[in-house]
Amino acid sequence: MFRLKLPTDPRWVNIVEKNLEEILTDHAYCEQKAATNAITIIIKFPEKSDLVIAMLELAKEELQHFQMVHQKLIERGFVLGRERKDEYVSLLYSFQRQGGQRKHQLIDRLLFGAMIEARSCERFQVLSENINDEDLSNFYRDLMISEANHYTMFIGFARQYADGEDVEKRWQEWLDYEGEIIKNFGKKETIHG
Repeated sequence: MFRLKLPTDPRWVNIVEKNLEEILTDHAYCEQKAATNAITIIIKFPEKSDLVIAMLELAKEELQHFQMVHQKLIERGFVLGRERKDEYVSLLYSFQRQGGQRKHQLIDRLLFGAMIEARSCERFQVLSENINDEDLSNFYRDLMISEANHYTMFIGFARQYADGEDVEKRWQEWLDYEGEIIKNFGKKETIHG
């Protein structure tokens, strides 16, 4: 579905299982950042009413996910740690076209969101299928479905607002870029790490 170039090695879950507090803290902040991304799109492109409505709903849903992950931390006797830098997301962010036409900025912001949701969905699937914790397995299976819907929404808006741009070509460029940078990740107990 996503056409990701490099799948996550299921052995990544062995790393995750050694520090559940870290993965849950990192995941909580990923949800917060996803809400922030939705709000940023609203601020940058307020004239796109249907996009604004969708991003408002997305921001609310992402904050609900933050709350759900935070609850998992509490249930396990953990506390939410400090926010971590997400190098993967920073590298993706740098791939966005800066300046130039607003329509290109919009398309890239949407594809940036789609890419993060695609990789997160893939990671949640790996977690749901490989973690030796039934509660977290079910939790990540449910979130995987949500992330897939977010990916579809971002791609759909990119196509809707293409205005003559070849979105499929640009998406392929994103896939190629992500395929190269992801080679350096999958070694930490973080969602993208």
